[in-house]
Amino acid sequence: MHVTIEQPTGTHLITAADQEIAIPATLRYTSADPLAVHIDFPPHVTLDGEVTTWTFARVLLSEGLRARAGLGRVRVRPCGSSHTYVEFHAPEGTAVLRFGSTDLYRFLARTYTVIAPGEETVGAELDHGLVALFGV
Repeated sequence: MHVTIEQPTGTHLITAADQEIAIPATLRYTSADPLAVHIDFPPHVTLDGEVTTWTFARVLLSEGLRARAGLGRVRVRPCGSSHTYVEFHAPEGTAVLRFGSTDLYRFLARTYTVIAPGEETVGAELDHGLVALFGV
């Protein structure tokens, strides 16, 4: 049985003119995908009017709370002692969101109660695939 944690939160979109627009988001973690975290955005704040989910490594979020982390489509970095920027890079452009660091720390702590850092497994499917591939 898989466990899913959802934590509604608020964030602020930082515009090109350095204005901030408050938007809702939901932080989500599931034991079915133990290495990842998800941030869900409701339809009314997305370009296509559909629910949008960004998925990235849980360790990236953890590292980004302390120092710049990420090189690809998702980057996380602290902004002072009380905020954290999460940047999403896509062909359409870059979105920079400012989260309260306390919310992110609380969310991570909750995920660690489901599966502790370093205790993640890649799942039985991969184990079976490796057995088939290597005949172990």
